[in-house]
Amino acid sequence: MNALEVIGRKRDGLEHTPEEIQFLLTGYVAGEIADYQVAAWLMAVCTRGMTAAETLALTQAMVASGEVLDLSAIPGIKVDKHSTGGVGDKVTLVAGPLAAACGVVVPKLSGRALAHTGGTLDKLESVPGVTVDLEPERFIRQVREIGIAVAAQSPRMVPADKLLYALRDVTATVPSMPLIASSVMSKKIAAGADAIVLDVKFGRGAFMPDVAAAEDLAREMVTLGEGAGRRTVALVTAMDNPLGRCVGNALEVREALDVLAGEGDEELVEVCVRVTREMCAVARVEADVEKVLRSGAGREKFEAMLAAQGGHLERGLPDAAVKIPVTAGRAGHVDGIDALEIGLAGIELGAGRVRKEDRIDPAAGFVIEAQVGARVVEGDTLVTVHAHSRELVDRVAARLRNAWRIVDHDVRRPPHVLARVDKDGVTRAD
Repeated sequence: MNALEVIGRKRDGLEHTPEEIQFLLTGYVAGEIADYQVAAWLMAVCTRGMTAAETLALTQAMVASGEVLDLSAIPGIKVDKHSTGGVGDKVTLVAGPLAAACGVVVPKLSGRALAHTGGTLDKLESVPGVTVDLEPERFIRQVREIGIAVAAQSPRMVPADKLLYALRDVTATVPSMPLIASSVMSKKIAAGADAIVLDVKFGRGAFMPDVAAAEDLAREMVTLGEGAGRRTVALVTAMDNPLGRCVGNALEVREALDVLAGEGDEELVEVCVRVTREMCAVARVEADVEKVLRSGAGREKFEAMLAAQGGHLERGLPDAAVKIPVTAGRAGHVDGIDALEIGLAGIELGAGRVRKEDRIDPAAGFVIEAQVGARVVEGDTLVTVHAHSRELVDRVAARLRNAWRIVDHDVRRPPHVLARVDKDGVTRAD
């Protein structure tokens, strides 16, 4: 077997054997197969696609390229939760502690900001003192003692994915369903959980453009999870508008704390409760999620997790130097808020990254005052910008104002959870 033979088979539309995929990835990680050869193979995959068996074999080969976290020392069914990324998406900060308060064991490995979407690790690190770099022993001990830990993935896990993703990024081979699904699920499987709940987002602020594409990706990832022996469920959720009222690292932590104290945006609460219910179901834990939320036990669990990871909430969250409103230029009803534009404006403020080495301003972001469905008059505040300087606010003000779509007729907020996907298929919301 050689690389040219494997590339040629996919170029010609033939199905790979698991051994061929293992050979290609092992050789690439070892430096024995060149970038340009793997780039050719990636383009062939984009053009020809992959069968379900091939995608599972690719995922398993990626998992086998590095360490797999052994969670067997933790009793119970361990449940991981993953979002494909959005703007204002602080669901992990709510659903994780809430599920743990319900009795679910939650070992969670998360990522950082990617393009215009926020990163859970960056949000947690806005809390003074918090560390997300936990050695496996400390991670496992914290999950055993508290029921939840949220930490960074070890660089020794799934090295094949890091190499492939960097190559895909510069060869126009990112938008391939098998490659996307195997990238996500290889990391989830390597993280060692017994069950996985996925939040697959679509719309302007997400990487999937529409609900059909999100359903396809959800089906693919559920199939991979189940094929690897993990109970896997996905929710398909909307991300045309930012989720909740806050966008930005410290602001989103503050909003998550409010939700866990029984206060919060109705749409955000809805999706957090839905995700938590799914986490309870796959863990076979019976709990009244709404009752636990109202009790404040989820907030106590979140605070305990932050403290265990070195956090000091009593020192206060970072606060912006300036807070300036951006106002409506006309009267009407808010029909939509462009999540992509909000995310891009956040990058300009320093709430996200253009390059991986960029420093994040944890206090930067937005508090949305006029949400979808609200009626506004000229001069009403649409959003309050939290920034380091007035100059930064001036730089993004026009973009923010244009992100609000204001119409003359009444507007109802659209449903947020559109479908549920499990091994038996897709169930769409009414």
